[in-house]
Amino acid sequence: MPAQLLPRWRSVAVAYCSSAPTRVIDLNGQTVIPGIVDAHAHLLALGNTLARVNLAGSTSYDEVIDRVKGFSKDVKPGEWILGRGWDQNRWTSKEFPTHDALSRAFPNNPVVLTRIDGHALLANAKAMELARVSAATADPEGGRIMRLASGAPSGVFVDKAQGLIGRAVPQPTRADTRKAILAAIAESNRWGLTGVHDAGESAETIGIFEELAKAGSYNLRNYVMLSDPGEPGSPAAVGNPYLRRGPQSALYDGHLWVRAIKLYADGALGSRGAALLAPYADEPTNSGLLVSRPEHLRAWAETALRSGFQVNVHAIGDRGNRIVLDAFESALRTVPTADHRFRIEHAQVLSPEDIPRFAKLGVIPSMQPTHQTSDTRWAETRVGPQRIRGAYAWRSLLNTGVVIPSGTDFPVEEVNPLLTFHAAVTRQDPTNWPVGGWYPEQKMTREEALQSMTIWPAYAGFQESMLGSLTPGKYADFVVLDRDIMRIPDTEILATRVVSTWIGGKRVYEAK
Repeated sequence: MPAQLLPRWRSVAVAYCSSAPTRVIDLNGQTVIPGIVDAHAHLLALGNTLARVNLAGSTSYDEVIDRVKGFSKDVKPGEWILGRGWDQNRWTSKEFPTHDALSRAFPNNPVVLTRIDGHALLANAKAMELARVSAATADPEGGRIMRLASGAPSGVFVDKAQGLIGRAVPQPTRADTRKAILAAIAESNRWGLTGVHDAGESAETIGIFEELAKAGSYNLRNYVMLSDPGEPGSPAAVGNPYLRRGPQSALYDGHLWVRAIKLYADGALGSRGAALLAPYADEPTNSGLLVSRPEHLRAWAETALRSGFQVNVHAIGDRGNRIVLDAFESALRTVPTADHRFRIEHAQVLSPEDIPRFAKLGVIPSMQPTHQTSDTRWAETRVGPQRIRGAYAWRSLLNTGVVIPSGTDFPVEEVNPLLTFHAAVTRQDPTNWPVGGWYPEQKMTREEALQSMTIWPAYAGFQESMLGSLTPGKYADFVVLDRDIMRIPDTEILATRVVSTWIGGKRVYEAK
């Protein structure tokens, strides 16, 4: 990135917008940074999660059930109960749960609890009954039904198998969705976010974004990725109104961009769905799942290059990442394009020979530092001591000359971007473990960590001329902090408080 685009620091902010005269605000020596952008998030999923059972951080299956009971005291028999956030890797037993205990606790209510990464769910017997899932139900392509010794479903459904249960879950109303979106925007602003890169939304959801933005009720800059539209040329793709419109940038005074397509190569490491080149170290019969065929990825990459869309592909395993890089390389040979800014979302486990290919192909690795700190205690068990050297490999990638826009993947991780900053510079979890950091040679510098939350997401979204730094002529998006995160000790970073959040010179959050 050009040096003049780097963030700057100051204690007095000048806020401006097109519809009002300049305002000078005395911040009494507090710290100002450019508006923070989460480069990989799920806005509607966050809003939905805020209204459901929060299972994040639960340390046992019993605690999961207790939380569901506490949330559902007033739920009537027959009503659906939804939750998210369980992670069996935090439990004494690291194995997936079975539905039995959940079914005994809720015999008359269908219950669906999504795993923390969104790539698996646990359903009780009532939910499976209503979804008409049985021992005879086959695994779908790109999905896996975990089974008991009898062959009956255990209750856990991985990746595309989740759709077998999801088809029975009542869909929210449009009013429910609007409410969830507004709640998610307010939660984002509270943590200092002025923008997000929204990693896969439906045309219907984007339509609600537009309604809110037109009404002036959308206090966020959202770089929206269209969810996988189906095969190029299929009725679903042809009928997608946002594909028909073509790439759209800076709509509604710079509140919405719709110019990217989100695809999936594989699943997640925690649920052993990430596609690996060799089997899992802790499950030698399993090498993960391909969620999309390589031909599908290549076809969309070529289509996007011809139409001006960006393609951003979820890839976590080393096989998943290689397949995406191969697809991009093939598409770029067919449709040579200098400034495509294709992205791999997560780029989590990489084969050493694939690391230089990002810079060579001009592919951006969009990564999530808090995934590393959340996964530290079990990731090496999944892939072994050799492959782990190419996992969460920020420094190895940065040394090739690429930029790394950082995100949280919320609601997979917490919204708080200070957790991102802390993880990037320390390779430690919020308790400052392990001492010295996990594979500390992969740390970012503080300057790189700040860039990864400001100017690098702007570049990854073709927005660097209007966002990402405190520069004359750009939108007045900034965050006021109560201390200087560039100078305080590592152990004080997470004590930093967001004082206020500003978008286009308008204060959208102020701490009480």
